[in-house]
Amino acid sequence: MVMGRPRSFCTDKALDEAMEVFWRHGYDGATLAMLTKAMGIKPPSLYAAFGSKEGLLKAALDRYAERRAEHMRYVLAGATARDVAERFLSSIAESHTDPANPPGCLLVQGGLACGAGSENIPFELASRRAQTETELRERFVRAKRDGDLAEDGDPAALARFLSTVASGMGVLASSGADREALREVARVSLGAFPPSHGVADEPG
Repeated sequence: MVMGRPRSFCTDKALDEAMEVFWRHGYDGATLAMLTKAMGIKPPSLYAAFGSKEGLLKAALDRYAERRAEHMRYVLAGATARDVAERFLSSIAESHTDPANPPGCLLVQGGLACGAGSENIPFELASRRAQTETELRERFVRAKRDGDLAEDGDPAALARFLSTVASGMGVLASSGADREALREVARVSLGAFPPSHGVADEPG
């Protein structure tokens, strides 16, 4: 039996490099030449490992999701719905302006200006953003059950609101807005989450 040639590159490192190219240039703007140069591989190796450019994007998004998983555990561990919202928006202001990464959010930047042949990409990115919205909604459902949200509080609407604000913050960051500008958006948005009277404030 003839064995296939083993991969001669580190998949995780290659995906990190591809992720940055998609993040900076979007799906359509990220050419095969850019991707293979950043990953340090030849086109046949890319296709053998990921099947297609779209397959590479999905693998890079999976890698991105791994990074975000720990962050979301921190966000969802907030003691109240307002704490959750504050952690979510504050961390976005920090991460979207982190000089170690491209500005903005991969799940927004990756799908901007997709043309013919790339129609599925915005839907793929939207489905990834929806996962975060679902996690927030489920946390707010628990908050309402615990008496942390008002009777008329709508967990789904609040989660959708945060998701929409987060996307907007990503666009602002990619357009050059600084960290303080994003923090200001976060502060104003927290007005949708009045301080809870059901959970005692922690001592300062």
